[in-house]
Amino acid sequence: MKKNTSTGTDGVTEYIAQFPPPVRSKLEQIRKTIRQTDPGMEETISYGMPAYKLQGILVYFAGYKNHIGFYPTGSGINAFKDEIQAYKWSKGTVQFPIDQPLPLALIKKIVTYRISENKRLSKRERK
Repeated sequence: MKKNTSTGTDGVTEYIAQFPPPVRSKLEQIRKTIRQTDPGMEETISYGMPAYKLQGILVYFAGYKNHIGFYPTGSGINAFKDEIQAYKWSKGTVQFPIDQPLPLALIKKIVTYRISENKRLSKRERK
């Protein structure tokens, strides 16, 4: 896999394009779901993978041969521990298998949670 040197929307498009069709399809689905959550967020490449920011980092995702890695930070994982039990997960990531449908409603809930968390933390910092 080639190293992505672009950033922003073009960088994410390039990142997704390098994967085989089954993985690419899942990456496009997760990207669309995240972007629909809040059109004001920034899309970029960070740590070599797609990342979304709104008053700080929200989530990252990455493609692999057998799964999609979704990285909503530790707080995003902790807030949804009960709902991610069907997947392989750890303190900062959850893995969605390529051969199963993506839980798009859950992904949207996690992103929405992270947005509200970032906004709340940002307000606290401004006081």
